[in-house]
Amino acid sequence: MPSPEEPAPDPDLTVQVPVPVPRPRTGFVGSRPPTYEAEPTALPVARPGELGELVADTVLDGARYGTCTLRAASVRGDSARYRGEPRRDALLTARFGHDDTALVLVAVAAGSRAAEDAHLAAADACHWIAEAVGRSHARLSEDIRSGRRGDLKSGLHRLTDRTYGKLRARAAERGVAPDEYSATLRCLLVPADPECRTRVFFGIGGGGLFRLRDGSWQDLEPLLPEPAAVTGAPVVGFGSPPAEEDRLTMDLGITTAPPLVEDPVPPPAEPFRFRASVARAGDTLLLASPGLADPMRGEPALAHELAARWADAEPPGLAAFLADTQLRVTGYADDRTGVAVWEA
Repeated sequence: MPSPEEPAPDPDLTVQVPVPVPRPRTGFVGSRPPTYEAEPTALPVARPGELGELVADTVLDGARYGTCTLRAASVRGDSARYRGEPRRDALLTARFGHDDTALVLVAVAAGSRAAEDAHLAAADACHWIAEAVGRSHARLSEDIRSGRRGDLKSGLHRLTDRTYGKLRARAAERGVAPDEYSATLRCLLVPADPECRTRVFFGIGGGGLFRLRDGSWQDLEPLLPEPAAVTGAPVVGFGSPPAEEDRLTMDLGITTAPPLVEDPVPPPAEPFRFRASVARAGDTLLLASPGLADPMRGEPALAHELAARWADAEPPGLAAFLADTQLRVTGYADDRTGVAVWEA
């Protein structure tokens, strides 16, 4: 009780601050917890003269442009953390240009587990494709906003081939086989123009492209030409495949400009993947490296949990998104990189 010398508190001055109830977060999904510890243990070996090659355990980024909110995270896998190996996934986010003509690029690369310098190859792939897109961003932005799907596909195919040509050249410089200095590469292009909801995916190699719409996941992996295996069919725990009319097929008949790259380059061993689609309000697009795409397809509980967590109209903050992408699944211990775009 207050002393006689102290006035009693005025009840009208009491401030009540509502405390939000946190949504439940489990550290793993599935029938049992993974074998490895949930937090980093051993650091990768460092060499005094090559400290620039060190890779952080975790990278986190985000932005908001036009009608979309971007979240991106790349995390070293449980296996690499335990063995003291570097993160082989690479993540790069960049904005080229200004105002409504700006173009946002997110590049995700995954190096081979068997290659010693896989983390360097992945980083090179991200930087080289970003340099190529940056030099051509004005043309690419105009093609996206004008719906020139054919020009986009051919131009991005050339830029990607040139990136893999540089990887092969770097492998020769290091005296290793081309497949020992290479990486999968997957990219998203998002215009900053709020009037343009076209989202462009392109790249080479494994991983995943998914869309959360009306509470169900759709696998948007582009169909590959024969003889490559056809992917993109419905998977367990996901919704129906996207309708054909959802694809961007508009061609305004505008005169085709010169290609982005004139010099021919040898094609990579993997087929080129491309998809341009128009987003709807409420959609969430997820670009995933193989370490995240595999459990998304192989463990329905992970897909269901992420769908529940991302059901709100408001995108998660950076810390919450990192926790979401770190949901662990027994049997899946590789690096994980996820890039999600929420449509307002």
